[in-house]
Amino acid sequence: MTGYLTTHVLDTARGCPAEGMRIDLYKIDGEARTHLKTLATNDDGRTDEQILPADQFETGTYELVFHAGAYLDAIGTPAEDPRFLDVIPLRFGMSEASHYHVPLLLSPFSYSTYRGS
Repeated sequence: MTGYLTTHVLDTARGCPAEGMRIDLYKIDGEARTHLKTLATNDDGRTDEQILPADQFETGTYELVFHAGAYLDAIGTPAEDPRFLDVIPLRFGMSEASHYHVPLLLSPFSYSTYRGS
């Protein structure tokens, strides 16, 4: 089996996919943090391509950075100063060649994630 990484962002406050959210992917190696890719979610809250496709997959520690504040600004969510949620980093490990799905469930004042399928 070959590994790959995907995500899905859902706006739980509005009950719909979070379209247009910027997501950065980093590879973590000790104290080093290397930027690999920047993507944006489509109208289904997913990226148009796998975040880390099979031909680039390596086990290790990664970080997805979700730019939630910019998304919330773009959809007109009233902002407090500073916004409670702005940039959401999710650091996780991938230990085997498998499908890793790391979704984000978002509202202006909370978020959650899990390893999906």
